[in-house]
Amino acid sequence: MEQSHNPVHENIKKAKKGDQKAFSFLLDNFWNDVYSFQLLRTRNENDAEDITVRTFSKAFDRIDTYKEEYEFKTWLITISKNIHIDLLRKQRTRALHQASTEEADNVYDLPDDTPTAEDKLITEQNLAKLLQYIKKLKPHYQEVINLRYFQELSYEEIAKHLDESLTNVKVKLLRARKLLATIIEEKD
Repeated sequence: MEQSHNPVHENIKKAKKGDQKAFSFLLDNFWNDVYSFQLLRTRNENDAEDITVRTFSKAFDRIDTYKEEYEFKTWLITISKNIHIDLLRKQRTRALHQASTEEADNVYDLPDDTPTAEDKLITEQNLAKLLQYIKKLKPHYQEVINLRYFQELSYEEIAKHLDESLTNVKVKLLRARKLLATIIEEKD
């Protein structure tokens, strides 16, 4: 089979060499497949999105292990399915542990939705409009955008702050920028 003009295979080869545009191409082309698969499994948008981000993070970390005799989509779906199974196991373990220690400590960590001092100081019209667009994103995308572009943290610092892998942070930022671009295009 002739694969030299197949854009997916070409971008996989480029991704194996670290080409960020190739990663972006693969994310764009397969995001909906993986997300839809997980949405059917989890029946929860947030869980499906989180597992999809983890899937691409793991896939991009291990892109060198991909063998071209398999469909890339099938490889991604397999990774996604395994991540979901692992999460279910962890949830069961966590639920058993919480049931045994439930009355020991009932501390609730509620997110603070009040605007920060930086938000109040920003008065420039274009920036205010951009902030309105950012607020339309899901909270975890808002957070990575804020950490990267407003607090100017490096990818490594964001990964430490969020206690996530570097690749996971990069995938979230890539996805957040794409969603933000779509929101801005729809409004303009």
